[in-house]
Amino acid sequence: MDLISDFLKLLVPAGLVLYGMYLTVKLLLEREADRHRYDVQGRYTESVVPIRLQAYERMVLFLERISPNNLLLRLGGSSTTVLELQQRLLQEIREEYNHNLSQQVYMSQAVWDQIQGAMNEVMTLINQASGDTRPDAPALELSKRIFERIIQKDKLPTADAIKSVKEEIQAMFM
Repeated sequence: MDLISDFLKLLVPAGLVLYGMYLTVKLLLEREADRHRYDVQGRYTESVVPIRLQAYERMVLFLERISPNNLLLRLGGSSTTVLELQQRLLQEIREEYNHNLSQQVYMSQAVWDQIQGAMNEVMTLINQASGDTRPDAPALELSKRIFERIIQKDKLPTADAIKSVKEEIQAMFM
């Protein structure tokens, strides 16, 4: 019995010391993991956040550039007939889109779908307005038809997409 008692006298303090060491090491490892997580998050913030913000900025710029009023101001005088202007407008939209296609990796699918929807809506608007005029009519006729359709809808086709981009920026970064 003395042997068991002596053994317990050694085992209990040794167990308490081991348990204390376990808690200490566990606490140190948790702190180290937290510090590492904080460092990784800091590096993420320093490198990825500016790139993401730039992507959002580029997509707002894209939407502004393909907005019918801006497109027509920029390209309206470059064509003589409705058909030429229609082709030039659609080509410009496709080029802008292809130039900014990679930005989709930095935003949510919902916002990217809104951007694509706005682009498709602008292209549809141009094609429908073009269908209302003769292909050999002066380019100014197409511009008039596009503006008439915008006035009928009382909203730019890119407005909702720009709003969605801004809302996502605010939700993520502010």
